[in-house]
Amino acid sequence: MRQKNKTKRRSPKAVLRLPDLDHSKSSVLQTLGSAASQKTYAFAIDDFISWYCSEPRLAFGRTVVLRYRYHLEARQLAPATINLRLAAVRRLAYEASDNGLLSPDLAAGVRRVKGAKRLGMRIGNWLTPAQGKQLLGLPDVTSVKGSRNFAMLAVLLGCGLRRGELTRLTVSHLQQRDGHWAIIDLFGKGGHVRSVPVPEWVKAAIDSWLAIAAIETGIIFRCVSKTGSVWGNRLSEKAVWWVVREYAKLAGIDKLAPHDLRRYAECRIMPNHAIRAARHASLSSGHAA
Repeated sequence: MRQKNKTKRRSPKAVLRLPDLDHSKSSVLQTLGSAASQKTYAFAIDDFISWYCSEPRLAFGRTVVLRYRYHLEARQLAPATINLRLAAVRRLAYEASDNGLLSPDLAAGVRRVKGAKRLGMRIGNWLTPAQGKQLLGLPDVTSVKGSRNFAMLAVLLGCGLRRGELTRLTVSHLQQRDGHWAIIDLFGKGGHVRSVPVPEWVKAAIDSWLAIAAIETGIIFRCVSKTGSVWGNRLSEKAVWWVVREYAKLAGIDKLAPHDLRRYAECRIMPNHAIRAARHASLSSGHAA
């Protein structure tokens, strides 16, 4: 009697173990082109995996994700943070289903989980025009480091660049188009290439820093030693963070981050006379960098 070899098809699972979760996590991260997005999603997925493995092993479906959302709300996280975590969990479920590790019905149930309501709340710090001018008035533009910090704050407030974009900004990025200065072909988050208009007062601040630092080509913002010497090829993103926090502390603004300056640039345009007012304020106040 001839026996037929029957191929056994592995049926999708309802409960995912740690190896399955790690495999699905790797698949999710491979679909993301931005290093920042990979870091954010990796942190969110790791947080969910830690919670999921500590809970009773229920089916990875709508009920589990709802319980996870209640867990995030109990931690009093911001609605934007909760929605980002849930988006990462949805991507995890999609990849697990595509890889044959999770039932498509359960993955579809995860997709139906709604995010947290924002209720019209404005997330993060939103600077007023007076606070923006106050920040620009703090650096001592007569010193090398103060001139650099003033130019950095001007670019963050006037052009809305991210920290990574600021540290990669080169002299060749600054070009004139139709009688106006702009940052051309800036490689940003997610591999997007864009051009950003540069207000006159921001361009004047950059030119002042380039003249003091004697920089003609390459990266614009670089390290400055305690003696005022310019060194290194570029500035780190962490250094940008500390510069913003330092002047925010002097201005009495709590928990101000570089991205808050980007949010400020997106919602309003600083007037051209702000540079003159900021320089006058910095010279009269005599703040040291």
